[in-house]
Amino acid sequence: MFEWLFLPEEISRTFAIVLIFASFLTSALTAAMGLGGGVALLALMGTGMPVASVLPVHAIVQLGSNLGRTVIQFKYIVWPLVLWFVVGSIVGVAMGGPVVMYIPDTFAKLLLAAFILWSVFGAKIKQASSISKTYFILGGALTSFAAMIVGAAGPMVAALIASKGYIKQPLVATHATCMVFQHGLKILAFGALGFAFAQWVPMLIAMIVSGLVGTYVGTRLLDNLPDKIFRLGFRVTMVLLSLQMIWGALQSFWF
Repeated sequence: MFEWLFLPEEISRTFAIVLIFASFLTSALTAAMGLGGGVALLALMGTGMPVASVLPVHAIVQLGSNLGRTVIQFKYIVWPLVLWFVVGSIVGVAMGGPVVMYIPDTFAKLLLAAFILWSVFGAKIKQASSISKTYFILGGALTSFAAMIVGAAGPMVAALIASKGYIKQPLVATHATCMVFQHGLKILAFGALGFAFAQWVPMLIAMIVSGLVGTYVGTRLLDNLPDKIFRLGFRVTMVLLSLQMIWGALQSFWF
């Protein structure tokens, strides 16, 4: 009966249960640290789902998870940054849609990982207040273009927001809101490209509900996390995600 209620034909019951639980854990991670959950969930989905289904399904699950963070931390959102980011995202998704099938995944992942590592160890902008709206418009375009190809550009978006000097609640809330719009635009693009979402609806509902519970748990952890620990955890998470992307890209190249 479980299969009829929740499962599309492409995945097994065991893998479906794993995904629902993983949605909880990865949402809690992102709510607590600002990033990481989307990339982790994407990597897991890629081990047991058809390649053509991974990015569209991931986009909907992440939309639900980020929407939960947006609602819970609404008062912390930095709306001007969101507005500039969305303007760029519209352009990025429009450009990424037609070429998503033609850019090598390995190349895109290496570029994304390089940007994230640069944001952690590279030259820093001395005065965060001097960062212009053009920076976030271009950032929205580039990250959304990348998201259409590799599926999860959340660390890159987090790096953009962190460069403005925000940490903890403002960073997590603004990041979540930017990702809501980015994933929403991706869903529209994948729908226009012909992906059939209907068969995934019950499974998506289960994963989104699980993710919302994880978001609540992670938010409570964030509220009690010292700034110093958050900064350290944020940087470590960024580095680990970058290394995971590089390793996955090199595996694809070698094997």
